[in-house]
Amino acid sequence: MQHQEEVKNILANVLNLGERKHSLREDTILLGNLPELDSMAVVNVITALEEYYDISIDDDEISANTFETLGNLTRFVEQKLSY
Repeated sequence: MQHQEEVKNILANVLNLGERKHSLREDTILLGNLPELDSMAVVNVITALEEYYDISIDDDEISANTFETLGNLTRFVEQKLSY
């Protein structure tokens, strides 16, 4: 997953994780594990990903599974970039 560091940085910046970003790995659970990741934060992360990667993400493309782990979120972004 070549974009994992970028996705991790975007997530950390939007959620203001500071040094905690260094503990995020591919299998790190996001939803329910990061208190900062509430419904508004999800919207902000999606917006940041759209702007950074110049992609468009429709509401029906997103599920809880997308934000389950850092790896899932990275794979989602990479799938969007491959279109």
